[in-house]
Amino acid sequence: MIRKNRVSISNKIMRAIWNVVWILLFRPFGLRVFRLWRILILKSFGAKVSWKSSVYCSTKIWAPWNLEMEENAGVGPHVIIYNQDIVHIGKNAKISQYSYLCTAGHDTSELNTATSGLITGRIDIKEKSWIGTRAFIGMGVTIGEGAIVGATASVYKDVEPWTIVGGNPARFIKKRELK
Repeated sequence: MIRKNRVSISNKIMRAIWNVVWILLFRPFGLRVFRLWRILILKSFGAKVSWKSSVYCSTKIWAPWNLEMEENAGVGPHVIIYNQDIVHIGKNAKISQYSYLCTAGHDTSELNTATSGLITGRIDIKEKSWIGTRAFIGMGVTIGEGAIVGATASVYKDVEPWTIVGGNPARFIKKRELK
């Protein structure tokens, strides 16, 4: 569901604090041995992240308090999660490097200013799905269970479970069948 939104002053302050923490306490700790440390930092900012998930140190998260990750969910290097709304990553789902998850946009029926025109929509990446490298996932999109989004695809509409999509805009390629 897409809804009108506004970024509050308290949200801006929390983001400023988060950015400092990201630079000093999250980003520098890139070795695998620091995986739990990064999860602890995310949890301390309100993320609902499983201890069995993984997030690379180069992942840029706009608002950790809007991030949910289940067991064995993985976010690759240099992923951008622009989550002004909730981003939910299901069990065993993977987000490949350089992908962009964007929960916000602008209402094209009005002029955009610093105080109006922002719209947001939750992104749901269901369990066992895989987002290929450099893919774009737009606001309000649900990626169905077991679905694959091909490399460099741009997804603006929901993806059915157990399908493979690709292209810009993303289109159905084939059903996904596991052997």
